[in-house]
Amino acid sequence: MSGGTDLGLLLASAAPVLAPGDYVFVTVREFAEADQLDPISIFREDEAVTVICTRQRAENAGLRSEGIYRQITLQVHSALEAVGFLATIATALAAAGIPCNAVAAYYHDHLFVPAERAEQAIAVLAALFQKDRSPNEKIAADFRDWLSEAYRVGEQKHLKE
Repeated sequence: MSGGTDLGLLLASAAPVLAPGDYVFVTVREFAEADQLDPISIFREDEAVTVICTRQRAENAGLRSEGIYRQITLQVHSALEAVGFLATIATALAAAGIPCNAVAAYYHDHLFVPAERAEQAIAVLAALFQKDRSPNEKIAADFRDWLSEAYRVGEQKHLKE
């Protein structure tokens, strides 16, 4: 089952959910070490293996992290080929000064935001995705619509080439 690619539909259906608990990004040397942390994500980089796991697991293993994050899962099945979905979301969060580390998985996209800004991030996303908008939320919707149209035009241009 493949996910959606229509930016407008993805944004209208995103349904962000804040997962319980705190998460951290840590590094280990080998995958075998990562497995012991019961990770939710592992990525091999040239320098080390990056692991996203619960703060408690990392602390129990004596690993240090540089920040504490909360996970926001976007409950829409977006295709890996979807264009502009995460860019639109990251832009809205950036406008609010909220850092965002995105992980695209097969079914959903997951955002890791600083724990102390998680509720604010949820509010920003709710404003971006909400159908019945106040005047301030209309600005976010107009921006989303503009981006959607820009990507659609760019995609059509690319297909003609």
